[in-house]
Amino acid sequence: MPPSGPPPDHLATAHALGTVSQLLDVLWARGQEAAATGAVPPSQLRALFVIEGNQGTNLRALGEALGSRASAVSRLCDRLEAVGLLHRTASAHSAREIELHLTRAGQDTLDQIRAFRRREVTDVLACLSPVQLAALTAGLAAFEEAAGARMGAPRRDPGSPAAVAETA
Repeated sequence: MPPSGPPPDHLATAHALGTVSQLLDVLWARGQEAAATGAVPPSQLRALFVIEGNQGTNLRALGEALGSRASAVSRLCDRLEAVGLLHRTASAHSAREIELHLTRAGQDTLDQIRAFRRREVTDVLACLSPVQLAALTAGLAAFEEAAGARMGAPRRDPGSPAAVAETA
């Protein structure tokens, strides 16, 4: 009878990835505290990232992306608008819809958080040898490709491991 479940090497890799993910969570949380506007809670940050990628999205689409109910998304947007990170406008397509747009402060906040996170990760990567760094880049590119295929191939960021690996 064939063994059930994933092969042992997949389990070890999944465990290592889980550990790395937890470490990245710590680094990411430190970045959330670094914004000039003050700490941005994770739920608000996720919403800002979704809106950034889909300027003009509506509350329903944001709720679907976040896996949240309409009432929770509306309150979340109230908070983001109150601190000046989000602007709601009437839709040009439907009088009943509201479009969501980042304000300049919202975009600046995301840029600051990304810059802080990039510095944190760059400091960690500086501890790796060139061979380790190349192996990590290749592994991340393969993971990104596999995860993208499984999730319906999200757009590729030009700075992503797979895009960088293609140009290397």
